[in-house]
Amino acid sequence: MNFYVMTLFPEMIQNGLNTSITGRAIAQGKISLKAVDIRDYSTDKYRHVDDYPYGGGAGMVMQPGPIFDCYMDLTKDMGKKPRVIYTTPQGRVFTQDVAQELSKEEDLVFLCGHYEGVDERILEEIVTDNLSIGDYVLTGGELPAMVMIDAISRLVPGVLSNESSAQFESFQDGLLEYPQYTRPEEFHGKKVPQVLLSGHHANIERWRREKSLERTWQRRPELLKDAVLDKKDMAFLKSLSENQKE
Repeated sequence: MNFYVMTLFPEMIQNGLNTSITGRAIAQGKISLKAVDIRDYSTDKYRHVDDYPYGGGAGMVMQPGPIFDCYMDLTKDMGKKPRVIYTTPQGRVFTQDVAQELSKEEDLVFLCGHYEGVDERILEEIVTDNLSIGDYVLTGGELPAMVMIDAISRLVPGVLSNESSAQFESFQDGLLEYPQYTRPEEFHGKKVPQVLLSGHHANIERWRREKSLERTWQRRPELLKDAVLDKKDMAFLKSLSENQKE
């Protein structure tokens, strides 16, 4: 899978993603990453890519020309128009389901805005997806792009050394993940739950399922309405609710 990032700070993208799991995946050729400096496509000697907004107002706006030329250069050999993601708080919220959807693409292009935003005309011309990582404003689009690339990369086959791990993480089945434990068996007087030491796989799986349900019910109850639940799950949630009333 190939990631392309149009940005004013390519070193920020490279430094952030060429480490840990994504860095290893890049080194192994599981994914590729190319961060391109939009300033390289400026037409003036000072490498300006912004100007004052028409109609007045505070701040500067990124010009459409350098972004368009950068985009055309990036995509000239792709053979088809890729999905282009603009990281913006005005977009739909990026979720695990969106990450799953995007992980099926061969090429993804990210556009990182700065200043007061980007000229609307270039957004209309090249952007296919407006995505947000939350209801807050950041200095630029680089951090959201890195967050999305990290989440998407984990779903690309071969990126995780343990392929099964992605199947049991938070949000993967609509629920939060169950608690995890490792050595030592006792820490500051707190012991690992006995069921995890039992070796009884069916009991362990049921315990994990119930803890996942309980944690979701406690912390993110709104997720339960879209989760796939069986009769045992429903009965367990009912018991949690009844115990709370008592």
